[in-house]
Amino acid sequence: MTSTDSTTDTTSPGTADGGPQRRAFGIDVGGSGIKGGIVDLATGLLIGERFKLLTPQPATPSAVAKTIAAVVEHFGWTGPLGVTYPGVVTHGWVHTAANVDASWIGTNAREVISAELNGQPVTVLNDADAAGLAEERYGAGKNQSGLVVLLTFGTGIGSAVIHNGTLIPNTEFGHLEVGGKEAEQRAASSVKERKGWSYEKWAGEVTRVLVAIENAIWPDLFIAGGGISRKADKWVPLLKNRTPVVAAALQNSAGIVGAAMAATVDVTH
Repeated sequence: MTSTDSTTDTTSPGTADGGPQRRAFGIDVGGSGIKGGIVDLATGLLIGERFKLLTPQPATPSAVAKTIAAVVEHFGWTGPLGVTYPGVVTHGWVHTAANVDASWIGTNAREVISAELNGQPVTVLNDADAAGLAEERYGAGKNQSGLVVLLTFGTGIGSAVIHNGTLIPNTEFGHLEVGGKEAEQRAASSVKERKGWSYEKWAGEVTRVLVAIENAIWPDLFIAGGGISRKADKWVPLLKNRTPVVAAALQNSAGIVGAAMAATVDVTH
C-alpha cells in the first residue's frame, strides 16, 4: 500500500469553554482512496493530520479492511471507529457495490472490518449519509431545523436525508426516475462534463431532479455537495425549484467527520 497524502486539514485547540476535546475517529472509503482522521466532536474539525491510502484494486472486503486497518494503525487509534461505504448498508450488511468489488454485496462489513482490527467496535454507514450528518451538525445545515436533504453531485448522485438531526439512512435519490431517466443519468456532474453542457443547461436538469424530490418529501433545505459545489456560485443561482439550496461547507472532510459522529452513536439502524 502506498500513501498518497498525509495533509494537515485543521487543528482544533479544544472546546469553546476550554474543556477537553471529545474525540472520535472516522474513515471515508472511496473508489480511489481511503482516508481517515481524528475528529473533535465539539467543533467538527479534524485534529492534526488526515491520512490517506490508495483503495486497493480489486477493492474486495478483505483488501479494503486491511487498508482501513493500516489507516487506523497510522494513528494508533484503539477505540470505536466509524467507516463510510460507497453503497447501501443496513445493520452493517452491504447491499450494493457500484465503486468497489461486487463481492461486497451480502457481506457484513462491520464484522469484516472489526475482525481486521482485533475486535475494535465499528459502525459502517453510507458515504453520502455520513456527509449529510456532518453538514447538518457542523456545516451548511447547522442550526437548520426540519427536513434537510444533502445531494452529492459527482459520477452519480448520492443523497442523505436528516430530519431534526436524525438520519433517515440509505435514501437513493440518485436512482429516482425523473422524466424517464434515473436522476443521476440526467443531472450528475459527470453528465455535464461528458456532454459539454453549460452551467445553465445543467442547472435546468438539476432543477428537474430537485422538483421531483421536493414534490415527494417537501424538504426545508437542500445542501449541494460533490466537487462541483466548489463552483456553486456559477449554477445554484440558476436553479428554479422552490426549496433553498446552499453549497456544502465541509468539502473533503465531511465523510470522515460524519463517520466519526456515527462511531459514537449508531445511526445506521
